[in-house]
Amino acid sequence: MCRLLALTAAEPVDLAAHLRAFAEVARRSREYQGHGWGCAWPGKGGWRTYHSLSPIWEDDLDGFGPARAVVAHARSAFRDEGIQVENNMPFVDASLAFAFNGELRGVRIAESGRIGAEKLFRFLVKHGAARDGGAARTAVRLVEQRTRYVRAMNFVLASPGRFLVCSSFNEDADYFTLHARRGAGMTVVCSAPCEAGDGAWEPLRNGTLEVIPWFS
Repeated sequence: MCRLLALTAAEPVDLAAHLRAFAEVARRSREYQGHGWGCAWPGKGGWRTYHSLSPIWEDDLDGFGPARAVVAHARSAFRDEGIQVENNMPFVDASLAFAFNGELRGVRIAESGRIGAEKLFRFLVKHGAARDGGAARTAVRLVEQRTRYVRAMNFVLASPGRFLVCSSFNEDADYFTLHARRGAGMTVVCSAPCEAGDGAWEPLRNGTLEVIPWFS
């Protein structure tokens, strides 16, 4: 069960500092989050990405420059399988970036992908989840209907100008509850409170499906 981070800011922020804060969340996690990590941030012509098989807290984060948005993901591979850099999120396709944390048991989704999270990404996009909140709710309901048991389905689906954040789980609220920090000029969503942004952290309600606009 992985850890994820999404951040949007009105002005460029020190990406390395925020990734170091996220690395501490991953390092302190009760489940091992060292099967690699990745991040995506907007650049000229689309998303720029970085993926590594190193644990994020052991990687060199000083080379990341300023950015106004980022999606990051630290991986805990299911059953310690599929530990390949190609399986590390965020997955990026054209203008979209996707990071997932959770477990879907007995899911029946006929989509291509190396691992379940990539299949889920393609299914959500195919059913319009990146288009608007209403389509996203319909797509999430379809996933739930085609899954025997949703242990947890937390994800960030980023498109130009916004993040779609989903938080849904049926057990282990302490672990799966996402948290948000909404301060002046910055919004951060993370798997656990971290030293990123200003203001108080608030837990997102189970069942949340929220569109978070980027700062313009």
